[in-house]
Amino acid sequence: MKFRLFGGRRVLPVERRPELDREERVLAWAPVGEDDTVVATNLGLWWGGTRTGWHRIDKAVWDGEHLVVTPAELVAERAGYDVIADGTPVRLRLADPDHVPHQVRLRVTGSVRHPQHYELPGGGVWVFARRVPGADGLAWAVRYDQGTDGDDPAVVAATDQLVAQSQGDAVA
Repeated sequence: MKFRLFGGRRVLPVERRPELDREERVLAWAPVGEDDTVVATNLGLWWGGTRTGWHRIDKAVWDGEHLVVTPAELVAERAGYDVIADGTPVRLRLADPDHVPHQVRLRVTGSVRHPQHYELPGGGVWVFARRVPGADGLAWAVRYDQGTDGDDPAVVAATDQLVAQSQGDAVA
């Protein structure tokens, strides 16, 4: 099922359109079976009736048939940053993907700023910022390497310092 209008541009049918915010616009879409649609907008990726902001998608992989999206799971909120971990990957079969994989790659990778990996006692941590669609500034986050105890007071103190240093470097 293809819907084309004017120069090959796809038009999202009303019955497949999620409830978009006023400032939200559709960039690409693809049907997922008969009842669901993946919709890439300027604010995030819709599937299953909900939107996940680009800054809350950790990974997205296109294998030519499936789009596998790994959302970020919030582990803790700390002063000036969030601690995140990979959530459960969602596998979406796109029979007619059109520009969805391209938009997802562009938006997810384009939202990441200042990624840096640091060694910590007992492991390591990624410190990075994400551009939040529809908001000014950057949201800072960390992801601990597997096996790193993110609750250890020494690790928390070191992480606090690393985030503050990274925030300062981003401004300079």
